[in-house]
Amino acid sequence: MRIFPLLLCLLIGTGSIARQRPVQDRPNVIIILTDDQGYKDVGFNGSTDIPTPGIDRIAKNGVVFTSGYVSYAVCGPSRAGLLTGRYQDRFGFSKNPLFAPNDPKMGLPLSEETMADLLKRGGYTTAVFGKWHMGAHPDLHPNKRGFDEFYGFLSGGHNYFPEDYTIADIKDARSQYDGYRTRLLRNTERVDETEYLTDALSREAIDFVERNHETPFFVYLAYNAPHTPLQATEKYLSRFAHIEDTKRRTYAAMVSAVDDGVVALLDKLDELGITDNTLVFFLSDNGGPSPHNASDNSPLRGFKGDFFEGGIRVPFAVQWKGMIPSGLRYDHPVISLDIFATAAAASKTSPKNELDGVNLIPYLTGESRDLPHEQLFWRNYEAGKFAVRTPESKQITTAKETFLYDIQKDISESRNLAADEAKRAAELSERVEKWKKSLMDPIFMGLSEDKRYSELHPDRFGK
Repeated sequence: MRIFPLLLCLLIGTGSIARQRPVQDRPNVIIILTDDQGYKDVGFNGSTDIPTPGIDRIAKNGVVFTSGYVSYAVCGPSRAGLLTGRYQDRFGFSKNPLFAPNDPKMGLPLSEETMADLLKRGGYTTAVFGKWHMGAHPDLHPNKRGFDEFYGFLSGGHNYFPEDYTIADIKDARSQYDGYRTRLLRNTERVDETEYLTDALSREAIDFVERNHETPFFVYLAYNAPHTPLQATEKYLSRFAHIEDTKRRTYAAMVSAVDDGVVALLDKLDELGITDNTLVFFLSDNGGPSPHNASDNSPLRGFKGDFFEGGIRVPFAVQWKGMIPSGLRYDHPVISLDIFATAAAASKTSPKNELDGVNLIPYLTGESRDLPHEQLFWRNYEAGKFAVRTPESKQITTAKETFLYDIQKDISESRNLAADEAKRAAELSERVEKWKKSLMDPIFMGLSEDKRYSELHPDRFGK
């Protein structure tokens, strides 16, 4: 990792950075987020059965975070942390929100500034494509949360084939999973889509970039693939005829569809001559739920929903050609919350709220030799479970159990050291107790309370 300063000096010495930087001094920002993708299901983390040349191109052009985390092990809270740069438990977004279009509190509270709010305030044109999941009430709509353009769906998941979009409008929904069958939205208007959903989202993102490339822009490309339902077109399925497991074959096809979109988006940046002035992040919103979608989190233990590594350590890479080194693997722990802080620094815009993330650029260039984080935290309110990660250690605690791992040497969390290292466990628990004081209780009921919520809110979907 200490080769960064030397590498940067060499680049500066040859003048390559100066020649490659365009006139515009604030980079475009693109976040490519997948849904439920396994840690190993990208080439840069060792996938052998699912080629991902587009996603791997980001890694080749930039930096792979081998210890890259998200702030929660399921999608809603994880995305809330990403979009705000703050631990979501600070503002009560501790559960997966329900699909409740009539509830103005069922989603991201208005006290929170989104990354789109920040960048729009800084003069950026902003857009989100795909999964929102930050609330379906009109007050929580993407166009009210800093995004100039929105194309996608409000719920926590969606079907992929247009013929399945059988619910005309949100007012016609009558159950939690009706959100999967609603027609898509362009801003606040329902539209008739004809393409496979992943392809449509890629198409819309590329069109936005082409229309807005002359001024700073922010794209949040929030794919719902490879989240269930497992659905793929023959175009992608035919690439994986060699995979015998039908679930894994469809999952691979869904990842491949995302990768095609990434290739096309990166090609468009090259075509427009803005690659060197675009900061591109790629990550998954949580670990793969292996039993459900046949994802592969190897060599990590656990999966989506866990605070074992398989639930919160994700494929994570960034490129900013000419500004950060390329082809390197960064081993110190970072978290999705850092993306907001990095975007704020790059755009020269000051956040409204105090952030929990840090600007990663000085650590990647070698300007700073410190660690980005001394510790990272997680809370599962309903399960009474906490986790803390330091550079050397990882601890998970419940009311009944403590798991302590030497995470640098034991990435698979195979040997619990809690009984043997009581002093280290106690010290980590003290850190968690201090962090807990900054948190609040959940502000809305979650997915597991769907039935009870409907009983309490009979007007949940409207009349």
